[in-house]
Amino acid sequence: MRITQFVIGLVGGGVLTVGVLAALGILPLRTSIAGPQSTFVLQPASAQPAHAPAIDPEDDPDVTAHTTAKKYSKSAYDVTPLPRDEVERLASTLDEETYRITQKAGTEPAFCGTLLDNKKDGVYCCVVCGLPLFTSEHKFTSGSGWPSFYTTFDREHVVGKEDRSLGMVRVEIECARCTAHLGHVFDDGPEPTGMRFCLNSASLTFYENGEERPPQSMPIATETAYFAGGCFWGIEHYFQKGEGVINAVSGYMQGKTEDPTYKEVSYEDTGHAEAVMVVFDPKVISYERLLKAFFDMHDPTQLNRQGPDVGSQYRSGIYTTSEAQLAAARSYVQQLQADGRFDRPIVTEIEPAETFYAAEDYHQDYIETTGRACHVKTPGEGPRPSREARPAALAPQERQPTPSRLPACWGRYYGAAPGPPRGRPRGPVPGQMPP
Repeated sequence: MRITQFVIGLVGGGVLTVGVLAALGILPLRTSIAGPQSTFVLQPASAQPAHAPAIDPEDDPDVTAHTTAKKYSKSAYDVTPLPRDEVERLASTLDEETYRITQKAGTEPAFCGTLLDNKKDGVYCCVVCGLPLFTSEHKFTSGSGWPSFYTTFDREHVVGKEDRSLGMVRVEIECARCTAHLGHVFDDGPEPTGMRFCLNSASLTFYENGEERPPQSMPIATETAYFAGGCFWGIEHYFQKGEGVINAVSGYMQGKTEDPTYKEVSYEDTGHAEAVMVVFDPKVISYERLLKAFFDMHDPTQLNRQGPDVGSQYRSGIYTTSEAQLAAARSYVQQLQADGRFDRPIVTEIEPAETFYAAEDYHQDYIETTGRACHVKTPGEGPRPSREARPAALAPQERQPTPSRLPACWGRYYGAAPGPPRGRPRGPVPGQMPP
């Protein structure tokens, strides 16, 4: 019987009941629960980042997938599956007990793990490859005898598969990068997730806050850019699909009120624009390429509107995080004007970025989870297609499962998209997405 794997989207070890597994609607081997993949690229590159593992369902589940395409989580960590020989090399340095647990799906005795009663603040990383898996912020005392967490460091860092080894159905959890066995996940944890990730201490290496972590346990260097081009759904959607883009988040900025809501921005004089925060890898895609894609997506000659949406919150804007970005944006717009690209003056405002507030959770990944479309054009593909001619990737029957396919405690907190556990921050979001 083929073992079925799916992205867990939470942290911890534990075991799920048969009923919950049925509610999950088990997905194909290592299939992401995110939306469909992009059909275009913003920039050709040798490295092609993606967000969730997309492995052929026919692949042997016992063999780590390997591809030349780089994969990054939304918290900017390299989660490219390691080749089997590299996993074996790393595992060869482990002591006998740790090897048994991580490579042979062993279990350490209850109440014996070195990290069970650890009260220090820090990050728990994979003992084999170093990928961050959990944090002390989400650790709780479960009484089970093993370290327990109610969510993961990042939903793309932990994957799971069906386990029937003890005559019952459980969900085994593994490191997404090296497939090291971590433990199991159960549905009897605390709020807000209702999940309990039950782990072996031997599968983890703990780094206290302030302690230096090795390179394999650190995110890649990223930059952040902000764009406003009307309704943020489409802007976020197409930026997220670009090679080299680590994350794109819808939100509000450049206004005069703190922590605005969608209703306030839409109906009150907040001064905020619907904007998108784009976190990207400058080694893969340049800021200039993001600018090009942005001006392909919308009409920068429309003042305080885009398509059917009218209001100052729908204005065109570029909000920069450095003097270099400011100069590049101004230069690019001047060049567009000189080239006569548009038959009317460009009205895009260009100014330093102020505080960015993430929009409500239901706005994030909106097109992926609903299949709807908006005014935004696909970069490099000319005029926006008619409803009948929209890309098949947006057709409802082609979309990946939405939260309704998942347990209530899971979908309510995490939604369908991969990445760090997300809830609307009550306050400003820094320039780079936190883990």
